[in-house]
Amino acid sequence: MKSLFRISSTVLGVAAISLSVGCATRGVYNPSGVPVTEMQADERGFVTGTGVESQDLVAVADKMARSILGIPEIANATTVPRVVLEPVVNDTRFPINKDIFLTRIRGQLNIQARNKVRFLAREQMAALERERALKQSGQVTSTSDPNIVEFRGADFFLTGKLQGMTTRTSAGTSDYILYSFQLIDARTSDIIWEDQAEIKKQGLEDAAYR
Repeated sequence: MKSLFRISSTVLGVAAISLSVGCATRGVYNPSGVPVTEMQADERGFVTGTGVESQDLVAVADKMARSILGIPEIANATTVPRVVLEPVVNDTRFPINKDIFLTRIRGQLNIQARNKVRFLAREQMAALERERALKQSGQVTSTSDPNIVEFRGADFFLTGKLQGMTTRTSAGTSDYILYSFQLIDARTSDIIWEDQAEIKKQGLEDAAYR
């Protein structure tokens, strides 16, 4: 009887260990719930709302980049124009990362423009001034005269605004968003280019945007 009891205890212990390992393994390799679906940024997914989605960002930014490249001040410029990005104004009800539009427009222009336009890294001015001070003090080497200020001035400012209108009824929610962007002459304040895109969506439920 004692031998039988010891064998049974051993079998139960092994079974318990196997069960716990099996649960841990299932927890790691076979998680429950809906799996993640990888999609292209310009695709409309199944998790959507009536606000600004990634496909809207891609479509609007690409349109603006193509439009800017076609204006005479950029296409026919004798010297490469310098552009500074100014913050985008978000007047919609959605708490989106609004400056991501200009980031993508800048990226598309740098890819497509082939040195027809250049952007100034004004957001890095603190680091640039610190580097210049290090060179002027002799703490780091310089291949040019560190006392000559070489920071470029802007020829144009690129900015934009997002504006929206919302309608809610028992039938659902409707959102209209106007995306407008401007290229402003830094010397004269003339708006030398402006373009817009507009998107309207309707849905039964409102989504949460972060």
